[in-house]
Amino acid sequence: MNKLNQEASSLFHEQVSNWELARVNYEGLNTVKTKAFSFGNFAVNVQFNPARIVSSGAKMDAKTISERKCFLCAENLPAEQKAVDAGNYTILVNPFPIFPQHFTIPRKEHIDQQIKPYFADLLELAEALDQYAVFYNGPRCGASAPDHMHFQAGTKNFLPLIDDYKRMKPAHATIIDEGVNYQLYRLNDYFRRVYCIESDSIESAQNIFDNLYTKWQEPSDLSDLSDLSLTLSKGEGIEGIEPMMNIVCSFEDGIWYTFLFPRKAFRPWQYSAESDKQLMVSPATVELSGIFITPIESHFERINKDDVISILEQCS
Repeated sequence: MNKLNQEASSLFHEQVSNWELARVNYEGLNTVKTKAFSFGNFAVNVQFNPARIVSSGAKMDAKTISERKCFLCAENLPAEQKAVDAGNYTILVNPFPIFPQHFTIPRKEHIDQQIKPYFADLLELAEALDQYAVFYNGPRCGASAPDHMHFQAGTKNFLPLIDDYKRMKPAHATIIDEGVNYQLYRLNDYFRRVYCIESDSIESAQNIFDNLYTKWQEPSDLSDLSDLSLTLSKGEGIEGIEPMMNIVCSFEDGIWYTFLFPRKAFRPWQYSAESDKQLMVSPATVELSGIFITPIESHFERINKDDVISILEQCS
């Protein structure tokens, strides 16, 4: 285990021993209700996790964000919350977990959530924390702190996506583009659009990501990305507007597997529906990777396979 993996693991065990909020919420993971819906080649797991109401129910309007203290800035952290230094970032134990080990990784300075200048950082962190999956929620795609640049990391094999991709790739993935140091695949028959950059080079992965980023800035093309092989190098993006996306990266045997989910909606209609039509599911990377979080028990009991398909198709 490399140094940063060891430090993160030690931090986790220290925090769940000495920080009451973290201890209670991680112990609570042992008793959360779960259920799974099978869709043939893959399944989607649903978790009733009441502690996640903090994130799922968060108000994301500009006024609310501007009026609260940033909970990722060092000066605003609880006294009990400790950190591991990671260069331009700090590693914090997330006290409202989904994963058995769940970390938030904020940048040290208070700057807006944005991926393009920091994509290489995501890959470097995935390599240094190769016992975990590292992920990014866009500012309109599930980030609960869109005003402070951050990643998250969690137990590597917890997200169904990573195993789904390996298992489904031979029959259900289409190669879109390839070069000396990378391949770009699209995973099909998955109810959501997902691409995977496989690369043994950060520079190559960065180049293909930059091309995708530019392509996804073109609103007229966002609904149909089936012919990316013809358009990867094309396009004048809309400067200053980050295309909606979620990203998860796993580093294994010298290869970065970077999964990208282009988005077309922040939350589904069910989120704000009335009465027994409401389902408080606020899709972010975890949901798109195959784990739906419901912080309200009646919503957990009510959600069904058709709801899962509807929510994925609305947001992807």
